Amino acid sequence: MKASDLRTRSAQDLNAELFELRKEQFALRLQRATGGSAKPDQFGKVRRNIARLKTVQREMRGKKESK
Repeated sequence: MKASDLRTRSAQDLNAELFELRKEQFALRLQRATGGSAKPDQFGKVRRNIARLKTVQREMRGKKESK
């Protein structure tokens, strides 16, 4: 997931994507807690994607407020 790709999406698409990433993060935590074999690198990837998405959302909010 690239930030440039996220910037072309609408706010509703970004919210939906954030919701899906949060669900994925929860599922990974649940797998780890129950002894499942989740890939350890996925935790960091999902966390970074959430941060990237939230950064783009914040940028979009800043542009709306400055107008």
